[in-house]
Amino acid sequence: MRKILFLGILVSLFAPSIVQAQYLRSSYFMDSNTRMLLNPALQPKRGYINLPVIGSLAAEVSTNALGVQDVIDVFDSSDDFYNNDKFFNRLKEMNELNVSVNTDIISFGFYSGKGFWSFNVGVRADVDATIPKTMFDYLRATDADDFKWSGQSFDIRDEKLRLNAYSEVGVGYSRAINSRLTIGGKAKLLLGAGNLNLKINQVRLSGKEAGIDSEFQIISDAYMEASGKGLELEEENGYINDLDYKNFGIGGYGAGFDLGASYQVTECLNLSAAILDLGFIAWNKSCSQVAESNKNTTINKDNVGGFSDDVLDFELYGLQKKENKARTTSLLPTMVVGGEYGLMKNKIGLGLLSTTRFGQLKTYSELTFSANFRPNSSINATVSYSMLQGGETFGIAFKLGPVVLGTDYMYFGNNSKHVNAFIGLSVPLGKRKIANI
Repeated sequence: MRKILFLGILVSLFAPSIVQAQYLRSSYFMDSNTRMLLNPALQPKRGYINLPVIGSLAAEVSTNALGVQDVIDVFDSSDDFYNNDKFFNRLKEMNELNVSVNTDIISFGFYSGKGFWSFNVGVRADVDATIPKTMFDYLRATDADDFKWSGQSFDIRDEKLRLNAYSEVGVGYSRAINSRLTIGGKAKLLLGAGNLNLKINQVRLSGKEAGIDSEFQIISDAYMEASGKGLELEEENGYINDLDYKNFGIGGYGAGFDLGASYQVTECLNLSAAILDLGFIAWNKSCSQVAESNKNTTINKDNVGGFSDDVLDFELYGLQKKENKARTTSLLPTMVVGGEYGLMKNKIGLGLLSTTRFGQLKTYSELTFSANFRPNSSINATVSYSMLQGGETFGIAFKLGPVVLGTDYMYFGNNSKHVNAFIGLSVPLGKRKIANI
C-alpha cells in the first residue's frame, strides 16, 4: 500500500498526459456549459447532455519544485530515482504538491421557464502533500552499500499528506433577475469514499553511540486520521506498518454549495464572481480510525527486516491505534472573480480572471488574461496568459460544436511545474436561448 500510495502521487505529478483539469480557466468566457464549473450563474445558450465520463473529464496538478522533466529521471533511474542527482538537485527544502481530479458519470442541463436547471453525478478527489528534502537525504544515505549507523543522524520534519475522495449528486439552478443580473447556485449531496490526514511533525533517527553500528534510535512525533468504508490499519509489533482497503463503500455523508452571479455593467462590460465547494463531509465513527506516535525506541537493526525505500514509510512513524472517533472534514473552496470587455458585437472579448483555491496545506492563487474569439455559437477559441505562484504560463481552449478541449498550461520544454488539460463532449438539448455572455 505504501508504494502504491506514493506511486499514485508520482504518477499524478509526473504524467500530465493522463490527467485532465479540475477547472479549465481558459474556458471561462467561452459559450459552453464548461464554464458552469467555475460559476453556476453563467448559463450556456442551450441545454446539453454530457457523455458519461468524457463529457467532463478533469484534473489539475501543481507543485513548487518538480516538473515534467523529472518523470524522465524517475523512469531512467527505476526504483532508486532519489539517487538521481538531477532529480535531487531540483528539490526544494520543502516540496509541495496539489492534485485535483474530477469527472461526471451523468450530467445534463436544460432551460425551463425563465431558469436553467443542471444535474450531475460525479466523482472527485483532492490530494495535498508536503515532503521535506531531508527525507530524500535519508533515503540516499541509507541506500548506500557502505552506510553505517554509528555517528549518523537524520531529522525529518513537517511531512504531510492529506487526501479526500468522494462522490457528489448535484442540482443547480440559475436565473436572470433582470436584463443585467443573473444569479445561480448548486446544492450537492456528498458521499464520502475516503479521507486521510497524515502529519509527521518529526522523525529523528540516530546511531546509538559512536563506534556501534548495530543499534539506532527512533524518536517520532506523528498523527494520523483515516476514514473510509473497509479501511484497515495493519499492525506489526504494536505499530502500524500499512493501510489497506478490504472493500469500498460510503464512509460518510455531507453537503456542498456553489454560488455565483453575473452582472452586465454596460453593453460591452460584464463582471462575474463565484464561490465554489463550500461544504463538509461527516465521517462515521465505525469507518474512522485514529493513530498517534509515542515512540522513543532503540532498535537493533539486525532484529528488523529494515525499513522500506518509500518516501511514505509507516514503519518510521511509530503510529499506534487510538480509540476510533467520528470526524468532520471540509471541502477545498475556490473563489472566482472575472471581467470581460466585448468588442465587435461581442465576437471578440478581452477577459481577466482571478482564481484562488484554498488548499488544505496551501492556498493557490492565479491571475489569467485572455483573448476570446466567438465567431459563432459553434466555434469558440481562447488564448490565455496566466501569472501564478511560481511562474507564468500560456493556455489555449477551443470549442468545435459539442467538443471542448483545452489546457491552462502549455508545455514549451521548460519542465513545467503546473499541468492540466480538459476534455468535454456533449449533445445539444432543446432550443437555443439568448443568454448573457
